[in-house]
Parts: sequence; C-alpha cells; structure tokens
Amino acid sequence: MLYRIPLVFMPQPEGGYTVTSPALPELITEGDSLEEAHANVRDAFEAVRELYTEQGRPLPTGVVLPGAGEVVWSETLVESA
Repeated sequence: MLYRIPLVFMPQPEGGYTVTSPALPELITEGDSLEEAHANVRDAFEAVRELYTEQGRPLPTGVVLPGAGEVVWSETLVESA
C-alpha cells in the first residue's frame, strides 16, 4: 500500500538531518545525509503504523492514498551535482 506522508527535514548543527511529520507527530527519525534520513523514514513510519494499529487509531486523512488506477501526486527530494 502507498502512503503520502508530509516530511520536514531539519538540518542539525552537528551535521545530518532530523525528520518529522506534521501529519504524524510520532514519526521522528534522522540520518547523516538527506538520502540516509529519507531512507530511515520507512522504518519510522512502520513503527508509527504499528503504534496506531495497537491503539486502534486510524491514520490521518490524506495519508492513505486512493486505490490503484487513480492519479497520485507526490513531491520528492532530488540532489543534483
């Protein structure tokens, strides 16, 4: 299943990035680079999804994408040399 999760990448003074989500306040992860921080989001999201399931809470509206065959809009980070 696909999910659309708004993410905020905050640079840290010591280097690297902390990632949070305004839609899922429980989602917090980090990485030494943007790529690593983005890669760590999947594990953090799985932990949040498990927490919501255990608590019987639905994910916020807009996080779960529509079914197959419908248009999906997304943004992504792209680093250029």
